[in-house]
Amino acid sequence: MKTLPSSSSSPWATSLLYSRKPPILSHPFLQFCHPSPRRPLTSVFARPPSMAASAQSPAPDQSAGDANVFQLIQAHEEKAARLPPIEEIRTMLDRSTRGMLSTFSHKLEDYPSGSMVDFACDADGSPILAVSSLAYHSKDLLSNPKCSLLVARDPDDRTDLVITVHGDAIAITEQEKEDVRGTYLSRHPNAFWVDFGDFQFIRIEPKVIRYVSGVATALLGSGEFLKEEFKAAKVDPISLFSKPVASHMNRDHAEDTKVIVQHWTSIPVDSAYMLDIDSLGFNVKATCQGTTTKLRVPFPRRAEDRKDVKTLIVEMLQAAARPKDN
Repeated sequence: MKTLPSSSSSPWATSLLYSRKPPILSHPFLQFCHPSPRRPLTSVFARPPSMAASAQSPAPDQSAGDANVFQLIQAHEEKAARLPPIEEIRTMLDRSTRGMLSTFSHKLEDYPSGSMVDFACDADGSPILAVSSLAYHSKDLLSNPKCSLLVARDPDDRTDLVITVHGDAIAITEQEKEDVRGTYLSRHPNAFWVDFGDFQFIRIEPKVIRYVSGVATALLGSGEFLKEEFKAAKVDPISLFSKPVASHMNRDHAEDTKVIVQHWTSIPVDSAYMLDIDSLGFNVKATCQGTTTKLRVPFPRRAEDRKDVKTLIVEMLQAAARPKDN
């Protein structure tokens, strides 16, 4: 396997050596599932007191009710079943298709450069890119193959998971090209330009994978994994069906989703939009008392396959519809 060149080596060759550091996490769930003690959730979501309130005749304190609801959310999110962080990250990266590529500028010495790029992950979780020799980032990588790829689960939500893959850009050999092309086109079926003469495939060989699970939230957590443990992690099999199942629920069963969320989280949501699913549950974007939040809804048991996901959702809806014992 060849690598993109450093300035002092033959074309498309570079060293794969890097400094290893031990993972930050002392326990796989330590940072990912527990709230930060520095800023409680209620302080993030509680509304400020009204400036128009009269000191002689104070208005009802609406924020008190909000605080109670979001204390329920905090308590629920702390104990909700989730994938281990390494599986969550491996799965998210596998299902993602676009990110920010950072390179060292070949024109502006010592300055970084950034480009939005499409990618697809191979069987080991390494991002595959199709790059044009005319692009600045391609010229940057020819000069210095060290790079990073930043991927956000929800680019519009700063409280959601963000992953940065640090690694070296490696050129795909002729022997690998056909398999790599198939992998890339399976995620980007309309990328006809990959067969243009100025395009070639490269792989980012991961060295360290870092993650931050949110900014200014009670579930704030961060950590890093080395390439060996990252490659050993499995992609959650149910995530392969996440998009069609979530689309179906949002299109045809939005009210059912809300009923399920209300029953299984005990949180009085006004609406619930299914974002994604995995073998342990699903995530929703919900509205509650005028505020939008994200909730984790665990399955009663682990889902085995796509058919089992339907079975579990029906069972959860049926449980929610049963009359409560007096």
